[in-house]
Amino acid sequence: MSLNIVLFGATGMVGSRIAAEAVQRGHRVTAVSRSGASPVPGVTAAAADLADLDRVAQVVAGHDAVASAAAPPRDGSDPKAPFLKLNQTLVAGVRRAGVGRLVVVGGAGSLEVAPGQALADQPGFPDAYLGEALAHRDVLTYLRTVDDLDWTYISPAAEIAPGERTGEFRIGGDRLMTDADGNSRISAEDYAIAFVDEVERDGHARSRMSVAY
Repeated sequence: MSLNIVLFGATGMVGSRIAAEAVQRGHRVTAVSRSGASPVPGVTAAAADLADLDRVAQVVAGHDAVASAAAPPRDGSDPKAPFLKLNQTLVAGVRRAGVGRLVVVGGAGSLEVAPGQALADQPGFPDAYLGEALAHRDVLTYLRTVDDLDWTYISPAAEIAPGERTGEFRIGGDRLMTDADGNSRISAEDYAIAFVDEVERDGHARSRMSVAY
């Protein structure tokens, strides 16, 4: 069944691949970014700022599902409070528009390496990525308080980068998944497959899932 999907953060590394994957499967995609640029052929491009509640609700209205690949601010400031506020505005806009399904690109830093021990809290976690990891974790904590939307938060592996579309990966939950060599990786292309699969199947309602090789 073809879905009418609105995707925020559509021009980013992950968002553009989600857009491409969804279009390839025959879904109708409204690709939203601040610039209003079209990330891939076949989408309907729209301009919106996630901080603008009225505009978010307007763009979301009439869609079957809302997807967000928005990333925390990367201007050197602490991204936690601004990113949380953006996601709260997104949720408020989805509610106002009356759309029930929300799927969010999450982070890997909140995945557990042992019960109660998150990856981001481990010694040696790179300082360059810590603020972003904690910002994503705050969004997950917030989403877990949202009980009136059918949301899913999808964490990638610790390393996600452009690569091959293989279609071969594992789906997990709150634990960090690693391969036989101890590496935690996923290509952005394979992450996009898992993401669109979840939009279609709705198999992890009001929970976090993870994707890795």
